[in-house]
Amino acid sequence: MAPSEPPESVAPPPSLSTEEIAALGEAPDPARPRTLLATDRIAKYFPVRAGWFARHTQFVRAVDGVSLRVRRGQTLGLVGESGCGKSTFGRLVLRLIEPTFGRVVYDGRDLVPMSQSALRPLRRKMQIIFQDPYSSLNPRMTVRQIIGEPIEIHDLAKTKSDADRKIALLLEKVGLRAEAMNRYPHEFSGGQRQRIGIARALAVEPEFIVCDEPISALDVSIQAQIINLLMELQEQLGLSYLFISHDLSIVRHVSHRVAVMYLGRIVEQGPPQALYDRPLHPYTHALLTAVPSIDPAKKKLRVLLEGDLPSAIDPPKGCAFHPRCPRAEKGKCDVEAPPLAELELGTSHRVACWHPMSE
Repeated sequence: MAPSEPPESVAPPPSLSTEEIAALGEAPDPARPRTLLATDRIAKYFPVRAGWFARHTQFVRAVDGVSLRVRRGQTLGLVGESGCGKSTFGRLVLRLIEPTFGRVVYDGRDLVPMSQSALRPLRRKMQIIFQDPYSSLNPRMTVRQIIGEPIEIHDLAKTKSDADRKIALLLEKVGLRAEAMNRYPHEFSGGQRQRIGIARALAVEPEFIVCDEPISALDVSIQAQIINLLMELQEQLGLSYLFISHDLSIVRHVSHRVAVMYLGRIVEQGPPQALYDRPLHPYTHALLTAVPSIDPAKKKLRVLLEGDLPSAIDPPKGCAFHPRCPRAEKGKCDVEAPPLAELELGTSHRVACWHPMSE
């Protein structure tokens, strides 16, 4: 299926050659793991009608030209305010929704031009864990049916007994007993339901999993258990994660790299220690100072952002953050969008800001 048509005012990026697509999977540094999944200026614009008699269709720029990499066996954390486009990006990389333009390259293969039938074998390699364990499980299906459905679809078991054996092993792997397969979702707690969702994602033996705020709907006492389970599974199975969350402390704990999203764009990315200890973008700095702390000194340093998140239908010109930025320069920040680039070459710490915090 071809990508949906972008608005006339926006020109999609040029198509990539075969060599360029293959290069997205290469690791520029031999010491780093190879790239498993990469996006190249991926975007999603949702059309909206301004009214019954409106002449022109408007577009919500949910994701606006994002380029990111997820390396084998590692976790890329994606953080930002609610409504910034994090979950939309997660669905784009899985082709659960069609991009307006851009590329999603998985293990050297461009997913965007693939038909659904051609994409189906790759569905096994890419899975998702949803945010709400209460609504993501069919209440009319038993646990055996929930976990067994992907096994049946991809023909991963020769007999019913073989499927039952796989389901029992999956339940044990996520910390549940095998007899749980005969029960229904309403018989489990929220944490147990999320474990069932994780087992369902693991049923097809994936390489890459999108974790879409997998703990935000759970009690605080259960969140650490689920995080530890995900990290153990990553170590055991060599999984790669895109971990989407608004909880910056959790993202720092689980991620090998962190990207900060604002209004559909990446404004900063880098290793967790560098990004958290020395944030370069004023938005990242504001997010970090808002994290609760018992340290009185940190409480005094809190930065309060003025105004609300701008509309994704009509984003500000230039840097999208400039209406709320205390460092914005009139005639510069409100005119030209800054590129995402390294402030210090070789650090892999990139920021999209004309006046980064290091100045």
